[in-house]
Amino acid sequence: MNVSRDRLKVLATSANHTTMLFLLFLTHLVSQRSNASPAYTLDSRATPDSCDDINNCRRLFDIIWGCLTTIFACTWVSVHPNVPPPNQTFLSLLCRRLRMMLVAVIAPELMVCFAARQFLTARWFSKKFGVSITHGFFFSMGGFVSQIGHPIATKKQIEDPLLGPEYLSAITKIDTEDIMDKSKGDALSKGVALVQGLWFTVQCLARLAQHLPITALEVTTLAFAVVNIFTWLLWWGKPLDVQRPIPVGPSEDLPESGPIPVPSYREDWATGITGGYYPHYNPMVSTTVPSFWSTESSSMADSHTRVAYLVAGAVGTVFGTIHCTAWTSKFPSTDEMWMWRSCSLLVATIPVIMGFYTVAFSVAHFSSVHYLTKVGKFLLPILDVGGALGTLIYPIARLFLIVLSFTTLRTLPPGAFTDIDWSVYIPHL
Repeated sequence: MNVSRDRLKVLATSANHTTMLFLLFLTHLVSQRSNASPAYTLDSRATPDSCDDINNCRRLFDIIWGCLTTIFACTWVSVHPNVPPPNQTFLSLLCRRLRMMLVAVIAPELMVCFAARQFLTARWFSKKFGVSITHGFFFSMGGFVSQIGHPIATKKQIEDPLLGPEYLSAITKIDTEDIMDKSKGDALSKGVALVQGLWFTVQCLARLAQHLPITALEVTTLAFAVVNIFTWLLWWGKPLDVQRPIPVGPSEDLPESGPIPVPSYREDWATGITGGYYPHYNPMVSTTVPSFWSTESSSMADSHTRVAYLVAGAVGTVFGTIHCTAWTSKFPSTDEMWMWRSCSLLVATIPVIMGFYTVAFSVAHFSSVHYLTKVGKFLLPILDVGGALGTLIYPIARLFLIVLSFTTLRTLPPGAFTDIDWSVYIPHL
């Protein structure tokens, strides 16, 4: 009976998520559709330099609303937190989720790096033990715990000669559907958010095709939409917002009485955000995994981490390059124009430096070619300094771009308010 109630709660929560995202998407579609006029062709509409027909124009509210709903859909659904500690209040869970969303807004490529590390860990777990990738994600996010509440989330625990076979036997007997039943999101809710991002991308491309200006806020939103596609794809098989883990393993080790031990590990968010490396974390004295946990070896010595850094660097470059597309856009002042250009270049190039650092580290420490090893060791100190400076400069540049996205809305060219003529692509619309 309790299991049925829990499932009903999960289904209700999932339905609420889906309904909320669907309503946001419909509202955005309706607002865009209401501004379009089926009786006008592109030639009879307002020119890109003016907008004097209310039927063919959009308001500033429409621009801001469309961008904010897209960013919210991208970050809220794409962020898949690990299993939280037990007995958390609603406010604690919300704050935990909002902190991760803040990371996704300021440095979305770091969230892609986190997703890539968990995906690679999940794929390794799936292939090695013959289970689904959902089992692998659940393992990497702290979804499996021992009967006394300790996370089973390290390779050392799984390969332990005494308890490892017991844990694996219990994990492999769990159906994928039972794991996904704990998820607060399904393919529909994720799909709606994905469609929202794709729809926004189509609108931006249509504005470019019709030579209509795109605001800085729309460029920023487009960058979020594109980058979050990578996050969605990497985390597609990961359960969303799981709040209770699944106990596995032998039951004879249960304590006779007393509560689950309190975690003694204090999470370092700075270390977790930049690489998910927790050298002092011990799951045997904890009741949860850290927020950015994927596996016990997340240092540069781990091949999964190096691959994840390269993926994040490539995605970060794409993110910054999209901002650079507004290079020739009109800005309210020359200072804002140069601030946008310089910050866009920094956001586009700093991930490249980090990518080169990853390659140099790999060559210096793992290459069998002596010449390449010497080159890698020579470049490491230089790239190390560049990486340290980039770590300080990057968040500042990102914050400047976010602020400029809104401050530039105070003075927009008239063509920015001209709506898209969809009848060019869809006759009789």
